[in-house]
Amino acid sequence: MSAQEYDVMPPDPRALVLDLSRLERRPGSMLTVQTTVPAPAGLGLALASVPEGSPIELDLRLESVMEGVLVSGIAEVEVHAECSRCLDPVHWNEDVELRELFAYAPTDARGRPVDTEDSEDPLPQVFDDTIDLEPVVRDAVVLGLPLAPVCDDECRGLCPTCGDRLDDEHGHEIVDPRWAARGGLSLEGAPAGGPPVIDSSTQDTSTDERRRD
Repeated sequence: MSAQEYDVMPPDPRALVLDLSRLERRPGSMLTVQTTVPAPAGLGLALASVPEGSPIELDLRLESVMEGVLVSGIAEVEVHAECSRCLDPVHWNEDVELRELFAYAPTDARGRPVDTEDSEDPLPQVFDDTIDLEPVVRDAVVLGLPLAPVCDDECRGLCPTCGDRLDDEHGHEIVDPRWAARGGLSLEGAPAGGPPVIDSSTQDTSTDERRRD
């Protein structure tokens, strides 16, 4: 499938931002989300990636907990890759598991936001009743992609001589360079195991000419 066959969506910087206004903050409250959003740019690795604008199918569950909102579910993406052995294009659908806790911003007794000491590994936060899933989706997709994708486990790669696929029928006549200087020798008529017969058509006649002189 080529990139032109995609139902490509227009870029939207907030495509992966979800609205939590319908989710109560009471622990145990739950909200399900099923939606399709366009993939952001740069989602992938060198040999495998999700094309920008291609559809990401989200099937999520949002749960209120004491600390914030727990997001879990599946993001289905279509991956475009290049075989690391033969360089042929490879496409497949990938289901990526998502699971992340978005913490509520800390507040004081009156519910006003307060500053806290920076953590070495801070949790993503709920901001104005929204959560941004892009970093979560990006990390999950990139970690799930193969570093060296292959079109088939039995792929033999490319021929080092001509660059054609080794899985295709082809061959090469290999000449030992040590015999290259003996191109004028013929093996026709030579006894088995004996020395090669010199082809008279390629002999140097200068010796016979010198004798006649």
